[in-house]
Parts: sequence; structure tokens; C-alpha cells
Amino acid sequence: MYGFEALTFNIHGGYLEAIVRGYRSSLLTAADYNNLCQCESLDDVKMHLSATEYGPYLQNEPSPLHTTTIVEKCTLKLVDEYKHMLCQATEPLSTFLEYITYGHMIDNVVLIVTGTLHERDVQELLEKCHPLGMFDSIATLAVAQNMRELYRLVLVDTPLAPYFSECITSESVAQKVGFVNMRCRDLDDMNIEIMRNTLYKAYLEDFYKFCQKLGGATAEIMSDLLSFEADRRAINITINSIGTELTRDDRRRLYSNFGLLYPYGHEELAVCEDTEQASFGGWGEKWTKMTAFGSLVNHQDCIGDLGQSEVRGVVEKYPPYQSIFAKISYGESQMLDKAFYEEEVKRLCLAFEQQFHYGVFFAYIRLREQEIRNLMWISECVAQNQKSRVHDSVVFIF
Repeated sequence: MYGFEALTFNIHGGYLEAIVRGYRSSLLTAADYNNLCQCESLDDVKMHLSATEYGPYLQNEPSPLHTTTIVEKCTLKLVDEYKHMLCQATEPLSTFLEYITYGHMIDNVVLIVTGTLHERDVQELLEKCHPLGMFDSIATLAVAQNMRELYRLVLVDTPLAPYFSECITSESVAQKVGFVNMRCRDLDDMNIEIMRNTLYKAYLEDFYKFCQKLGGATAEIMSDLLSFEADRRAINITINSIGTELTRDDRRRLYSNFGLLYPYGHEELAVCEDTEQASFGGWGEKWTKMTAFGSLVNHQDCIGDLGQSEVRGVVEKYPPYQSIFAKISYGESQMLDKAFYEEEVKRLCLAFEQQFHYGVFFAYIRLREQEIRNLMWISECVAQNQKSRVHDSVVFIF
């Protein structure tokens, strides 16, 4: 608690803070997940969810159900709650809530650009976009012939305009990510991922500065949450760029300029280049799973023996992250993503331990998104009769 927040916060933010704490109480518990993991079919999943807040959204869905249907309806509940909070919010909370959706906007833009590159139908791509990241001109993204037109014709009037503008004005980065005189057909998956991470860097830094301006408990809590996100992205960028043509300087430019690893950890991560020493076997064993809106993405099923990993050696110098890598035993293959999600959930739940701050809104949205990822994984395992793996990626919130 800082200053006199307790005296003035409830004037404009008290009602919505009470609302979001009520929403939090409806999150699924460990008992709910244990029951869901025992389901034999997606109809059983629907029957159990009918007793929760998801019931009204699934009650009219006919059999046979599909995983995408369950995930879309659960996401619709999150969108309805978000829109209700946004309609009731005043400044600066309304701007804070809008910042939360910018990450989804970036993902949607990248999805449309990637789909257009591979000659996918625009309407099909729009159906796979996250509802929280939609904007009016998103359907016209496929019209742009290069990234400058993408900015000038489509994105200039969106909240993402400053982030694209920052990339375009940086000539060295622009040439790398394809902003200068490069048509969409010349873009490859590598360049598109660099574009995504460049935009995310600008977004996270902007969001971080905004929270610092708000001050008080909001600045303290959001600083911790955003710093963790920035550090996680830095670690993932390092792991996924080992063995690629990305240079040390290019990799370093993709790291956000804040976080616990900034700046010395970033300098060490940028020079991790030995694939064998990092023990990730290049890209490691990969598997594909269905995202919330049906698009296929690659995830590392295992990260191999991290005992000799340069990345692990760098990160373990920072005590808050030692517990994450401690879960990954020497010579044991586990998902690094799950370890990060578990740590993130722990930090998000702690945000509710304080009052009179905006961090609870960010924490709730992220917790609900994690819950939807859990439901997607459980539903896919049930649908594909892979119940032995159902606990592999479920992150318990309570």
C-alpha cells in the first residue's frame, strides 16, 4: 500500500475490483479438474461444466461436441466478462484494460500475415483469431503487399500503430523483419516470428511504462508480473533461436529492456549459441496441439538434459527462477512451458492478496486464459483417448 490509495481508489475502482474478485471465485478448483480428468467423453466434460459458470454457454450445444466448440464457448464467457468491466471502467482503468488485449492483437496480426503467406482463406483465419484481439480493419490485413502498406493502410489507426511505427523507423531491425520493400510471399516463418517478438518487446515496454506512471501498488505488482513475462520471453527466444541464423545482436534486440534478467542476464543469454552444450538437441522433439481457435502451433515436448545447459546456468544465477529449473531434473524430459505457467499462476494468485490496485484485472484475465488452456488440453486428451497424458499440461490454479 502506498500513499492514500485506500481513501480514493473505491470512488471509481471499488465496484469493478469487487466484480473481478467475484469472477475469481468462479475459477475451477483442483476438485473440478480431478473430476474432468475422469471424463470418458466430451459430453461428460460438458455435463460437469454445466454445474459451473460455463453452464449457460454450453447448455444449447448439441452432440457430438468438439474441443474447439468447448474452448470457443469458454472463451466467450471471458470476453463477456471483459467487455462488462471495460464498459464500467473510467480512466485510467479503461486504458489499463485495453493494454491487456494488445498482446492478442499482435497474435492476430501475425496469424493473418502467416495465413496469407501460405494462401489460407481469410475468413478461415478470422475464425481462428482471438476475440479479445479483434479490431475493425483486421479483415483487410491480407490486402497489404508489404509491411509498409500493412502499417499505412491498416494498422495506422489501431492501438498497435506505435509499435509498428517504431519497427519501421528502425532501419536495421526493419530490414531484418521484412518491413522494407519485402512482399508477403518473401517472408518466411523465421522473419514472421522476429516480427512478432519485436512487436511484443515494444508492447511490453510500453505497458510497463504506463504501469509505472500509475504508481502505488499497481506499479509494484504489475512490475513483477510484466518483468516475469519479459524474462520468460527472453529465455524462450534464446532457446528457440539456438542453431538458427539469428545473430547475437539480433537476439539481443528482441529482449525487453526491463526485467530481472536485464541487463546482465540478457548479455549472457545473447551469447548462448552452442546447441549441444545447451542440450536442446536443436529444436528437440516437437509435437503439435490444437490451439483455442484451431490453429496448429509447435511446442517442445521435451528439452532434454539441462544439466550442461548454458541457458540454465545463466538463469539459475537469479534466485526467483531457480525453482523453475529445479523442477526439471537432470536427464529428465519435462515441459519447460508448464514450469513457467505454474510459476506465473503462483504470482497471479498473489496479486489478489493486496487491495486497491489494477493488477487484479490483469491477473484474472491471465488466470482465466490458463483455465481455458487446461480445458482445451483435457478435452483433447479425452477426445483422442489419451487419458494417460491428461495431467501432463494441466496447471492447477487453486
